Amino acid sequence: MDAIVKMLEKHQPFFEKISRNIYLQAIKDGFLGCMPIVLTSSIFLLIATLPGVVGITLPQPLIDWCDKLYNFTMGVMGIMVAGTTAKNFTASMNRRMPAGKVLNDGSTMVAAQCSMLLLAVTQFTTKFDGSELSVFDCTSMGTRGLFSAYIAAFITVWVYKFCVSRDLTIKLPKEVPGAIAQNFRDIIPFGGAVIICGIIDVVVRNLMGVPFSELLIKLLSPLFTAAETYPGLILIQAATAFFWFIGVHGPSIVQPGIDPIRLANQAENLQVLLAGGHPAHSLTFNMSLVGEFGGTGATFIVPLLLILFMKSKQLKAVGKASIVPVAFAVNEPLLFGAPMILNPYMLIPFVAAGCVNVSVAKFFIDNVGMNGFSFVVPWATPAPIGIFITTNFQLIALVFVAIIILLDAIIYLPFLKAYDKLLCDQEAERAAELGLESDGAATIAASTSAPAVEQTAASVDSKPVADQPEPASDASAKKDVDGLKVLVLCAGAGTSAMLANAIKEGAAQTGENIASSAGAYGQHTAIMDQYDVIVLAPQVRSYYNDMKADTDRLGIKLLAPRGKEYIDLTRDPAGAIKWLRENLD
Repeated sequence: MDAIVKMLEKHQPFFEKISRNIYLQAIKDGFLGCMPIVLTSSIFLLIATLPGVVGITLPQPLIDWCDKLYNFTMGVMGIMVAGTTAKNFTASMNRRMPAGKVLNDGSTMVAAQCSMLLLAVTQFTTKFDGSELSVFDCTSMGTRGLFSAYIAAFITVWVYKFCVSRDLTIKLPKEVPGAIAQNFRDIIPFGGAVIICGIIDVVVRNLMGVPFSELLIKLLSPLFTAAETYPGLILIQAATAFFWFIGVHGPSIVQPGIDPIRLANQAENLQVLLAGGHPAHSLTFNMSLVGEFGGTGATFIVPLLLILFMKSKQLKAVGKASIVPVAFAVNEPLLFGAPMILNPYMLIPFVAAGCVNVSVAKFFIDNVGMNGFSFVVPWATPAPIGIFITTNFQLIALVFVAIIILLDAIIYLPFLKAYDKLLCDQEAERAAELGLESDGAATIAASTSAPAVEQTAASVDSKPVADQPEPASDASAKKDVDGLKVLVLCAGAGTSAMLANAIKEGAAQTGENIASSAGAYGQHTAIMDQYDVIVLAPQVRSYYNDMKADTDRLGIKLLAPRGKEYIDLTRDPAGAIKWLRENLD
């Protein structure tokens, strides 16, 4: 086991490099920026459809109104994603631009949306009441157009980079106001991006007879079909868990490439469900509720196992501290507290549990009559509740939930007990050394992992992303933090909320005026200049170098605590304030 972990450690920089790929980042952050569309539209869809499940008939005008809100939000998802992806890709590209050369993210955003319409939407004329009307085919404006959105975004930003880097812009006299001059500077790159996408559109339509968006779906359909098989689902889930196990945020690497088909499948499931059929797609957006049942690694049942069956003080304490966050899919307290990340005892169950879950889900959908997921629920919805809702409240879904909870418990328990025995022996040794009774062994606050685990778990931090300042001396602990504004960032604003809340509580305890907020990495660029300190949670620590370039430019202090250190801070409000003092220049 130790040899396997050492091998994984050796290749960790390569995996971190993948996670920092600017194209993957742009896709992930662009999609994340449009999540309010997905969640809000789903609420109106639920209002329109779910009352019928319990025999309640809503007034038809109310149903029509909800359907309109859904169509005018989710129905233009592709256009919006083109804009947000271009905006985030522009931010990454600006870090690589020559000094004094900056791409206008507002202009690239609009240009990408126009370019996406050219690639994905068909315009035709039809007669209505004796008059000719110009009509847009809206089919690919939504989730079916996501691939076109990404292509349009990347082409647009590269055209802007080419033009701005070479000063291929219209320059006006310096007396012209800046806003007007910027509009003229953007004309050539804007026109270039739109023209290129327009040419691609003409070529594809004439050669293939379909719009660009349909071409991609046709060409990639074998890949999508393979992804929805048992091996495909297992591979996707195993890769997600594997990357997280080595300390790299797995969903950030795996999901951007499959999000378009996941959303398209879920939308198709919904159409089939509303038509009275059986939604059969298993590769859907909310399949993560199953594969990441309680968080990556399918850890929903693990805190309860720690509380009920483990004997070591450390694991019992971790179980009590993590049971509520894990219920809402925030499992970092467990991942870094046990630890599970780079813990050789946890590699097999951490990867296997999610793979088993998605396999059982596909079996239930294909053979037992459980609906494929149709409604979208927020990622932090407790998994059993989310699965029940998104399968349209099927009772068989509750049976499915019970089965995967049992299977996950069976998978995890023997490995947890082996690790627990190691920790118990360690605690007994420490107690003997201190002259204490064995049942008074150290608690989680005073204990660490076993030597083998300690070596490997620490190694995820042994290769720092960048040189960071050493903690200040004791004298610096008295530095004033009054009036400080702190922004904590993680992958989905779940873990970051835990530290932000601890800082707020610590500020109240010490009587200091400190404002703290939580956010998701990738959605911070518009607000980061409002803060004095930015803290990166462990799962986004691989972005330290990119963030450091931005914070240095804005004069913001950037901090990136290690895994267990971060979790300890979330549990110690006063300690979080002290930590801020110690790390201020």
